[in-house]
Amino acid sequence: MRVIFVPVADRPECAVALDTAFAFGQQVGASVIGCHIRPHRDSPIELPSTLGLTGLANEDAEWLATPKPKDAKKAETAAKALFSRFAEHHGYDLIRHPRAKPGAVWMEKTGSPNKVIGIMGPIADLLVLSRPLKKGGTLARQFLSASLLKSSRPVLVLPQTDKRTVGKRICIAWNQSVEATRAVAAAMPLLTYADRVVIVTCGPETRPGPKSGQLATYLKYWGIKSEHVSSRGRDEPTEIAAAYKSTDSDLLLMGAYSRNRMSQLVFGGVTEHMLKRASIPVLMLHS
Repeated sequence: MRVIFVPVADRPECAVALDTAFAFGQQVGASVIGCHIRPHRDSPIELPSTLGLTGLANEDAEWLATPKPKDAKKAETAAKALFSRFAEHHGYDLIRHPRAKPGAVWMEKTGSPNKVIGIMGPIADLLVLSRPLKKGGTLARQFLSASLLKSSRPVLVLPQTDKRTVGKRICIAWNQSVEATRAVAAAMPLLTYADRVVIVTCGPETRPGPKSGQLATYLKYWGIKSEHVSSRGRDEPTEIAAAYKSTDSDLLLMGAYSRNRMSQLVFGGVTEHMLKRASIPVLMLHS
């Protein structure tokens, strides 16, 4: 893991994301890219109908079509100042060009979240951002949707105000899916640094794909010891949340949308529950 990407505005939730991103960067030796995304009236609109975003296309179009406000430069300057403060706090130098030693890179891009993150996300190893508010937070939901569905990279979704250490005790929500296996592979740099790793399964392991025991064996090759917690599988989101709490975990690792995304929107699912209802740090990957 060498590149961590963080969308940045001068907001408290961005401060939480930056603090965590730089802490992770220090842990794994990664550079941190902070990117302030400003709207452009000619940017194309491509909002996926997921994450509760159905019907928000008009709002996105209105946001992008709004002329650049007079204080836009002020907002960009404030966002850069916030990024620079956290870089300095964590001992990062501001750099303009890539180098072997980790550094902090500042960018300003114009376009919709879908467009910019669709370009920048795939060339990062991890994206970090805060969970949208339950009410409002339309723009934040667009950033989250774009990060999950356009980057094909792991996305760390943080509670709005939680500043606890993240990644020391990792809980893996294991359902034998391709998405879960890819999430584990992508998070291996973090798993190797964790003090405790717990594999959580819900119900019988009868789906195609590796069972929890096989995952535990794989982790041993990386020098990672793991524990296994199982539940009945009657209410997967609730049971995963309970296992996360009972094991005193500080990060949940899971694949995103291992079922059809539309069916999760209609009938609910683990991904939607963790994004909308759970107030815990979640590292997700959808590909």
